[in-house]
Amino acid sequence: MTEQLPRSLSTNPGVPPQPAPHATPPTLGPLTAEELQLSARNHSMPLEALQRDITPPGLHYVLTHFDIPFVDINSWHLRIGGAVERSVELSMAALRRDPMISIPVTLECAGNGRSLLTPRPLSQPWVLEAVGTAEWSGVPLAYLLAQAGVDSDAVEVLFTGMDAGVQGGVPQRYARSLPISEAMRPDVVLAYAMNGSELPPQHGYPLRLVVPGWYGMTSVKWLESIQVLRQPFEGFQQAVAYRYQEDADDAGTPVSRIQVRSLMVPPGVPDFFTRRRNVPHGPVLLQGRAWSGEGAVKRVEVGIDGKWSDAQLKPPAGPFAWCSWSLPWVADPGEHELSCRATDSTGAVQPLEQNWNYQGLANNQVQRIAVTVD
Repeated sequence: MTEQLPRSLSTNPGVPPQPAPHATPPTLGPLTAEELQLSARNHSMPLEALQRDITPPGLHYVLTHFDIPFVDINSWHLRIGGAVERSVELSMAALRRDPMISIPVTLECAGNGRSLLTPRPLSQPWVLEAVGTAEWSGVPLAYLLAQAGVDSDAVEVLFTGMDAGVQGGVPQRYARSLPISEAMRPDVVLAYAMNGSELPPQHGYPLRLVVPGWYGMTSVKWLESIQVLRQPFEGFQQAVAYRYQEDADDAGTPVSRIQVRSLMVPPGVPDFFTRRRNVPHGPVLLQGRAWSGEGAVKRVEVGIDGKWSDAQLKPPAGPFAWCSWSLPWVADPGEHELSCRATDSTGAVQPLEQNWNYQGLANNQVQRIAVTVD
């Protein structure tokens, strides 16, 4: 879990972070009751869904920090203000009259892989499947900011959702900011549709932010206000949560873009309880997906009992969507371990060992699958 802060800290811009009186330490024990509650409310994408270019909404991963808001669309409006020439308030009908773009984007939770870390940071206990790729449709954020007229001394854009709760002892609405340079990208979208249909409630109805290439915490759901800021935002989700820390006393550095990762569709059929795979001997097509928020995926290697071979890649549906990979394997009887690792255009390669940090973020170590070949 993230550090606990005094209740005096709010999500107002400009409020500096304050030292934590205490923090929840990582654990070596079994899942706690609190972790089980979180895992019941949130859900991951079944790995077999990696076979699909686009993830159906019901299979796409979901992480909800607080409660899913109930929204009356007839009274809902999006407010844009702050360091702008003119404040704007828009209904959904008005937004739908603005220019629309559609973009396929792979979103991944920054905590994906947390439960595999030792010791285990206490929070949502993701394994590997906190990911999904959808086609998001809506209004380019840059278009609306241009309509409002961003002041020359603006530095960030703050996005606030309607979901409210308490985290780290701090009452808050979920809020995150982006640097002006990122907010003005042409592919950042205020989405009101997912895969061609209205946003489902769990995915941010009626409007959400989608920031291609960044971890999912950036794409604020149930959006109700956008504020252009003249100073960096120092609210809880920015200054305390989602930071790479060595320990509870480390101020850390902010999490931003998605680290390179690949995942394999588990071959064969599973054992119900252990999920261990059973595969018939003979030819098997190993396949999966790979993605990165830092650059295009250039290589995927598949490990079979520690021996690596290059897989064949297919182009992605868009610059921020996952690509598919495949490799034929002749499965010999016995016990085997399969794995996969990706390399992106920056030269970044998935690590073979865990990337431990205090909040359990961006753990992109290679996936390993134990199989029994009959």
